[in-house]
Amino acid sequence: MTLYHNIFETISMIEKEKLDIRTITMGISLIDCIDSSGDKARGKIHDKIIRYAMNLVNVGNEIENEFGIPIINKRIAVTPVALIASASGEDNYVEFARTLDQAAKEVGVNFIGGFSALVQKGFTAGDRILIESIPQALNETERVCSSVNIANSKAGINMDAVRLMGKIIKRTAYLSRYRDSLGCAKLVVFANAVEDNPFMAGAFHGVGEPEVVINVGVSGPGAVKRALEKAKGEPLHVVAENIKKTAFKITRAGQLVGNEVSRRLGVPFGILDLSLAPTPEIGDSVARILEEMGLEACGTHGTTAALALLNDAVKKGGIMASSSVGGLSGAFIPVSEDEGMIQAVKSGALTFDKLEAMTSVCSVGLDMIAIPGDTSESTIAAIIADEAAIGVINNKTTAVRIIPVHGKDVGDTAEFGGLLGHAPIMPVNKFSAEEFINRGGRIPAPIHSFRN
Repeated sequence: MTLYHNIFETISMIEKEKLDIRTITMGISLIDCIDSSGDKARGKIHDKIIRYAMNLVNVGNEIENEFGIPIINKRIAVTPVALIASASGEDNYVEFARTLDQAAKEVGVNFIGGFSALVQKGFTAGDRILIESIPQALNETERVCSSVNIANSKAGINMDAVRLMGKIIKRTAYLSRYRDSLGCAKLVVFANAVEDNPFMAGAFHGVGEPEVVINVGVSGPGAVKRALEKAKGEPLHVVAENIKKTAFKITRAGQLVGNEVSRRLGVPFGILDLSLAPTPEIGDSVARILEEMGLEACGTHGTTAALALLNDAVKKGGIMASSSVGGLSGAFIPVSEDEGMIQAVKSGALTFDKLEAMTSVCSVGLDMIAIPGDTSESTIAAIIADEAAIGVINNKTTAVRIIPVHGKDVGDTAEFGGLLGHAPIMPVNKFSAEEFINRGGRIPAPIHSFRN
């Protein structure tokens, strides 16, 4: 009876509560594609991606049809391109981005991540070239995603990189100005980036990863909310227990899909990221989970505590269900991609500063937030620095995916479409941090980073 109950419960989670596999992401190492000739390197990159990923989408579709579990996205992550392209001697890496984009189109994935650089302690020549290439690369490609890691808990914060990323984000916003600065939606600035994250736009295939691997990202905000609806008025430890049990079931579904994709493609299964990733659809919102706990609106006092409970319970439930939990795993709070977050911003309950406070306990950070297009480079850099400090001090991953929407101001709305949704333009602090940002240098690692 228990077996049948679990089967029917899972079917209900899929049909009524929007449980899905958000992404199966194939990580591919490009280390052996390094060549002193850029043309030869790009040829190797293209051929290797095609060779490994040519059946990824078909296999994902087969499993979706056979098991009845929706698999929303099929994606690829590659070795940070700055590490690969630097041997070419070229002074612009946009052609590398075009190669990634073409390969992604040929195999049919919706995004390919890894146009990336790791500069937490300083720049190589290749790092600088890649970062300077980001605005053009994201504007001229459709499926390429980019990330830059500017800090970690062992190295501190590279403030020269922070300042540079303020300029890069503004330039990216301008080049894609006719699409509500959409290019910035494909660019993430990290502290403590992880090497096995399957979610875009921040995915890349770390140098410590295998030659090729399958990582799976699961999602189920609707299933968690439904579980909490059955526990109205219960104390919070009971709420946490319900979330754990639901996360366990969600993770088991992801484990099943990951193992099957791995078997059919003959590629090792890596990790299962069980982050609750919302969408703009009603019933698929992290904000509504927090409100189900008893908050009148997401963003009111108590929201950070509720999010901490949610994030921790999701991790505990997932770890019980799989020995392969990794990536980020917890709860995402992207404004434009969450129907409840959008409404909370519009009502005035959720402010920029409250979002920053919430990032101290969630999976990532300030995500898919639209701000006025005339926001200065130094203010954007200061936002990145604040978020990096939260990550470095707390020894956790934090990130900024922020969109200064060219030509728009507070009161306007940016339209991104699809899973990226839409976002009201949020105000930022009008006082300047320019002198602080222009100091450059490095914010040293915190004292508790010395653990050896």
